[in-house]
Amino acid sequence: MERESGKIEKLYYTIGEVADMFNVNTSLIRYWEKEFNVLKPKKNKKGNRLFTKKDIDNLHLIFHLVKEKGMTLNGAKLKLKENKADTVNNFEVIKILKDLKSQLNNIKDSL
Repeated sequence: MERESGKIEKLYYTIGEVADMFNVNTSLIRYWEKEFNVLKPKKNKKGNRLFTKKDIDNLHLIFHLVKEKGMTLNGAKLKLKENKADTVNNFEVIKILKDLKSQLNNIKDSL
């Protein structure tokens, strides 16, 4: 396990844990795995998928493009293929802004 900012982070996550993170069905995660070649979970001897932090980061990007921005799967694939760096940067900025908004709302609520 790795430590990151006082939090213990697992090395591998099951498909159920990943589906819970995104509040989606495991079948959607399996489908996206087939559709997006950036998702490459390892499989244990039983054949269970084990997702790394990198897989989860890629799922965040896919989720953002498909579910939050409303892109088609083909559009999201093209975006990740042709312009992944900009997509990652935009996603990181959005994530930081959402965190900042949440912190500001917490401060406002405590006043």
